[in-house]
Amino acid sequence: MASQLAIEITDLSFSYPDGKRALDGVSLHVNPGESVGLVGPNGAGKTSFFLCLAGVLIGRAPTFRVVNLDLGSRADRAKLPEKLGIVFQNSDDQLFSATVGDDVAFGPLNLKLPADEVKRRVDDALAHVGLVGFGNRVPFHLSGGEKRRAALAGVLAMQPEILLLDEPSMFLDPRGRRELMSLLTTLAVTKIIASHDLDLIVESCSRVVVLDHGKIVADGATKTILADEAIMDAHGLEVPWRLRTSEPRRQ
Repeated sequence: MASQLAIEITDLSFSYPDGKRALDGVSLHVNPGESVGLVGPNGAGKTSFFLCLAGVLIGRAPTFRVVNLDLGSRADRAKLPEKLGIVFQNSDDQLFSATVGDDVAFGPLNLKLPADEVKRRVDDALAHVGLVGFGNRVPFHLSGGEKRRAALAGVLAMQPEILLLDEPSMFLDPRGRRELMSLLTTLAVTKIIASHDLDLIVESCSRVVVLDHGKIVADGATKTILADEAIMDAHGLEVPWRLRTSEPRRQ
């Protein structure tokens, strides 16, 4: 039966070979077009969750569907790269070709698309991230912000319905962060953004999920959850400055 949800997960668990349980009974429903923040302390399971969503790690769940693909099926997992893209926190892990253009073309070429369609996708993706004319540039010579945008272009060239961004503002200076924020608001796809930059989450996500010890401990409106001092303190987080209420002055 087809689901109207972009992501439908019930009771997802995953353990590493050494026995460490990274995810423990995670249930999450995400509607198409939602922008959801994923926050939690180091070691909470955020990256493991992303890798399960991307089909890299194989979790166990009664229901695990992403854009109507059953991630319990090997055949459906093989179709995921056409539907879901992930941008890793370190862009150097994602840029490996001799030129930016080759990097962006890598995914579409693996789909065995015609040459003219590959070129169109590369040009469109570079334009979307503000890197027109960068096709022949060497990725190693780019700034941190340019690398992040080039990595994102490589994902956008696959035309995914869901975008996962792992610590997207890491290593960016203030200008690069502003450019990233502006870009994220233009992406009309379902987005899950994992970040310790809680101000970025407030700016870009209407909903936030708090993950700790592999469990979802809070899920709701971003400004409500992130302003809750009890929740934040209990899970190693701090209320963002913009959501803090000023204390009354003592007389």
